[in-house]
Amino acid sequence: MPWATFWILAGCCGPVLAVILFAMLPRTQPARQRTGWVKEAGRALATVFRNPQSLLCGVISGLMFIPTTIFGLVWGVRYLQEAHGFDYGEAVMRSSTVPLGWIIGCPLMGFISDRIGRRKPVILAGAAILFACLAWILFGPTDLLPPYVLGLIAGVSSGAAMLPYSVIKEANPPELGGTSTGVVNFLNFTFSALLAPAFSALMTHATGGAAERGLPHYQTTFGPMLIGVALAIVLTLLLRETGPAARRQAPVAVPS
Repeated sequence: MPWATFWILAGCCGPVLAVILFAMLPRTQPARQRTGWVKEAGRALATVFRNPQSLLCGVISGLMFIPTTIFGLVWGVRYLQEAHGFDYGEAVMRSSTVPLGWIIGCPLMGFISDRIGRRKPVILAGAAILFACLAWILFGPTDLLPPYVLGLIAGVSSGAAMLPYSVIKEANPPELGGTSTGVVNFLNFTFSALLAPAFSALMTHATGGAAERGLPHYQTTFGPMLIGVALAIVLTLLLRETGPAARRQAPVAVPS
């Protein structure tokens, strides 16, 4: 299929998805229209941004997504070609296992978190597995594990980066759920937008501007991502647990 045809078909799916969403989303009563909505929006943003838990959620999610968005999707094919000698088709297939892992990991991590009633243990486990996968991809042997396994596991484990989206909604007033989701999404993808050119600059520095790139250049450039994932683990320890189990155990104030 020509690439232009694919994108035309993908664009045509948009209106279809819009109709499906309109039909399936639950009906709600329209909120009472208020004056001064600009001030209210600013007040809502200020409330969410002033909450340290909101900032922690955005940073944790961003640090966990960077290895899969920047390294896996932007540089993954070239890494497999230039560092390990895979042909283009095989490199694309292996790199595509990362988003396939998202498809599995995002709902799976959410289900596990709801099942145990806690967010932090799942985020910690996902970040630890992602750290191990990234370290193996950069520094481990290439032929020891079956093909496609590392990319798939990395994608599944990085699905835990969606749990801060739940935490930020639970850590802020419920009427600010939409604002909270927007804030964590803003912080998350700000990391990718700002750090993508930074890693490109690191690669240029590592190669000295040469066109040829090898495994040591990729290890030097993307090794710092391991520090980022480790930092996400540390920050998760500072995150307040907001899962259902923690809320059930919270002390209830008894009126005097």
